[in-house]
Amino acid sequence: MAKSNDRTEVREFLSSRRARITPEQAGLPAYGGTRRVKGLRREEVAMLAGVSVDYYVRMERGNLSGASDTVLSSLVTALQLDEAEREHLFSLARAAGPDRSRRGATPSTVRPQVQQVLDAISDAPAWVRNARHDILATNRLGRALYSPVLAEPRRPANTTRFVYLDPAAPDFFVDWDRIANDAAAMLRLEAGRNPHDQALIELIGELSTRSEVFRQRWASHDVLFHRSGQKRLNHPVIGQLDLNYESMQLPSEPELTLNVYTAATGSPTADGLKMLASWAATQETDETHQPVDEES
Repeated sequence: MAKSNDRTEVREFLSSRRARITPEQAGLPAYGGTRRVKGLRREEVAMLAGVSVDYYVRMERGNLSGASDTVLSSLVTALQLDEAEREHLFSLARAAGPDRSRRGATPSTVRPQVQQVLDAISDAPAWVRNARHDILATNRLGRALYSPVLAEPRRPANTTRFVYLDPAAPDFFVDWDRIANDAAAMLRLEAGRNPHDQALIELIGELSTRSEVFRQRWASHDVLFHRSGQKRLNHPVIGQLDLNYESMQLPSEPELTLNVYTAATGSPTADGLKMLASWAATQETDETHQPVDEES
């Protein structure tokens, strides 16, 4: 069954990438009047990649076993794949290889030293996630900023589950539609890297079962790196925050990513983060001074 799923993933990924490129975009003359296929024909991709039509057809039917890095790189050029798509294609090829080596389990906790690093970041929201988008650890500002996400009692909280299944998500994420696209694309990339992660398989299954929007985004076969950019959040207490983010892989924990959110000095969002820090301190004080029930 796993082998069949691997072949399906390869077939659908390659055919979807081929369908989006017109002959004009590929620098080919569009002969033959009305075309019966969307995008390039298989024989056109084969010509651009410098392989036989039969060989390309075999690859698009899901068989990447034995494909060399040279052939895969030629296919990347022919299909005009970006960096994330290139990595996804090579991941699919590795999964089809004879060793089919499995990665180690995706971490679900962090070392105390990682938490110390987070706590040392006092002026910016920061947290650590794994490749399934489970939030594993945060600093105080991170907990305050993502309080709607962390309100879900299930642990670890998962940002993609929140995006697709929590009714509060479209209000919290100002650009929810883009965020939803990105979340599915990042999960697709990780599924190619680590197709045997059972928790990831279960997460994708849950989202596919419960969210029609996720099923639509997943069917696009888009993949995406999440490295840096802007994110607009509508915090329930502070209001809108226009943040810059940087995502950094931890050298000592390559399966984990540190996310840090900042704002330009003097900007309204910088002032908002100061208000967020004050609110976070108040929340912690209130929690510390909660009365303790005593037995009579």
